[in-house]
Amino acid sequence: MAFNRLSSTDAGATFRRDHLEDEAVRILVVEDDDTIADAVMHGLRRSGHVTERLADGESADATLHHEHFDAIILDLGLPGVDGLTLLRRMRGRGDNTPVLILSARDTLDVRIRGLDDGADDYIYKPFEMAELEARLRAVARRAIARSGGDVAVGPLRLKPGERRFYLDGTPLELSPREYAVLEVLLLRHGQVISKAQIQNRLSDWNEELTEAAIELYVHRIRRKLSGSIATIRTVRGFGYLLQSDDG
Repeated sequence: MAFNRLSSTDAGATFRRDHLEDEAVRILVVEDDDTIADAVMHGLRRSGHVTERLADGESADATLHHEHFDAIILDLGLPGVDGLTLLRRMRGRGDNTPVLILSARDTLDVRIRGLDDGADDYIYKPFEMAELEARLRAVARRAIARSGGDVAVGPLRLKPGERRFYLDGTPLELSPREYAVLEVLLLRHGQVISKAQIQNRLSDWNEELTEAAIELYVHRIRRKLSGSIATIRTVRGFGYLLQSDDG
């Protein structure tokens, strides 16, 4: 089914949650059409992703100065600041967040301009939801490949290209939220990470992750790291610290 003002239910039906269970990422949807935005976000959330939505380029530009996302789905025909202007501003200040343009403008000239201005991919409306998801995976993989190799703390290793953790060489089974919490801690290992920082990384703007939920995810991760020298310490009043207790 092509996506052209689909309902959220129709959009979600084209996704297979198990296909993306280990690839939860934080995605910003910059789209002024409520129906399209709602359906895309609904589908991505069903796949375990964290999504936020902004309806104009100016708000998106301001937000991207202080918020981090793993990928951006960007419409071009935005009110105020258009999508290409937003993209040029991002790239001009060194923001290399993967951007997938999603637009009804299907001329070759516009597509070339978008790619030349720094887009990672371009897809037309109407479109197949399965194709949108596949293209998101592709741009995410390319971004991971550019970012460098594995990250490790003691026996705990993150292989970004696989989006998988290993403990003593054995794959670590994690839910999408557990993966995201551990990823935040590992990428800033040796630093105390507050619950607010974890909330900012994992929460939708309209679906806040509570401190109690974070504590639950940390508890579950600790159980899976049990017996290992890779540990998560609680620094009371501040947050969590991932470290290797190997002296």
